[in-house]
This record gives sequence, C-alpha cells and structure tokens, in this order.
Amino acid sequence: MSADGPTLAGLTVVVAGAAGASGVACVSLLRRHGAAVVAVGSDEGRLDHALGHLTEVDRRVCDLTDAPAVADLARALTAGYPSIDGLIHLVGGWRGGSGITGQSDDDYEALRASGLTTLRNTSRAFYAALVASRTGRLAIVSSTAVDHPTAAVASYAAVKSAAETWTRAVADGFRRDQQGVGGSDDAAAGPASAATILVVKALVDDAMRAARPDRAFPGYTHVDDLAAAVVGLYGSDAPAINGQRIILA
Repeated sequence: MSADGPTLAGLTVVVAGAAGASGVACVSLLRRHGAAVVAVGSDEGRLDHALGHLTEVDRRVCDLTDAPAVADLARALTAGYPSIDGLIHLVGGWRGGSGITGQSDDDYEALRASGLTTLRNTSRAFYAALVASRTGRLAIVSSTAVDHPTAAVASYAAVKSAAETWTRAVADGFRRDQQGVGGSDDAAAGPASAATILVVKALVDDAMRAARPDRAFPGYTHVDDLAAAVVGLYGSDAPAINGQRIILA
C-alpha cells in the first residue's frame, strides 16, 4: 500500500451507477490507484458526458433492473477481463413523502427497483467472479435513515434496510464459500472477499456546494471521501470488513 492508499494494479472493478457525481469520483480514484474500471450506467449519453474525459475507462450501458441483461453483462466482462475484483453499487435515488400515508406506491416501486432490484441482479450475476477473486469487494452506499427512520422517508429507509440485509447475506455467502481460502480448513483463513455497507447521511459534491454557497450541508459526506472509502476497502483485511457497516457521516 502506498502513502495515498492501496495499489490496485491488476484488479478490475465494476462501478454500477457510474454517471452520477459519486460514480465519477469513485471511477476516477480507482483509476488513479491503478485499477481497470468498468463504468456501468443506463444512459449512454450521461455516461459519455460524465466519464468521456477518462478515455481508458470501459463504459457499458445496461438496464440493471433487467436480470437477463445484467447476466449477459457479467458473462461478457468475465470473459473479457482476467478477473472481476469489485462491484461498487451506487445505483439509487431519494424520494420522500408527507408521512406514512404520503408514501406513494409509485415512489416505493421506483426506490425498490433502483436501490434493491439492481443490487440483487448485479450481486448475483457477479457473485461467482467475486468469490473467485483473491481481493473481491462488494460495496453499497446506505443511509443513516436506516437507524433513525421517520414517517417522511419510510419507503426510502425500508428499501435501504433491505439492501443492507441483502449485502450482509452476500457477506455470509463469501464467508461460507471462501472458508479455508488460505489453504487450510480453518475458517480464520477466509474470506478473501468482502461485502461492506458504507453509511452516509447524504452525499455532496462541488457542484452542489457551488450552487448553494450559503448552505453548510452539515453531516454530508463529500463524494471524494466516499471514493476514498471505496479504495480503502482494498487496504483492509477482508474478514475485518465483511458484513460490516462503516459510518462515513
């Protein structure tokens, strides 16, 4: 590991939801640390606009709510790269409402599709590759709303909670499927891969700050700090972070 973080040369990391500010930050920092990066988004124009300046990044368009399409993507990437060593899931969104009765079905379904269905599809499709990796990492971004849900964000908090539960289940899968990866039957030898939950109150970027110079954004996590946390997962022992919630807020 260098003074600025781990060296990721030889690793391939898939960033899902790469066209947003957090995606750009993560893709940029992963590349800076030497990883090959596959940036996945649902809109080719948005991907090109956000990441076109990073010519060495492999940009792929995929509807991550479509399980067969995600499976096709995973097969293509697994065939095209020596290994798949990370899945950074940044797909999501935010919708609130006016109390419990104001949580509309449309908002709930949109949150479920973007925040949970895409995670289920991608983690299942890339699971075997992450288990096969000696340094596989799955990371999601969750919210402090899971710990302190309010009526106004009930649907959002519920979907985030479900995504956390799914991620912890993936972590259990890694632990079971990689038991003894160090060459022994001792469970302490594994896992080599880890599924981790990064928790924030909310995210902020430079454009948001520039648009609202009067606002302090208290407790918000800058997307660059999120990216640093993602890269830092590769400098941590997998058993220490597998299934863990890391609070960034």
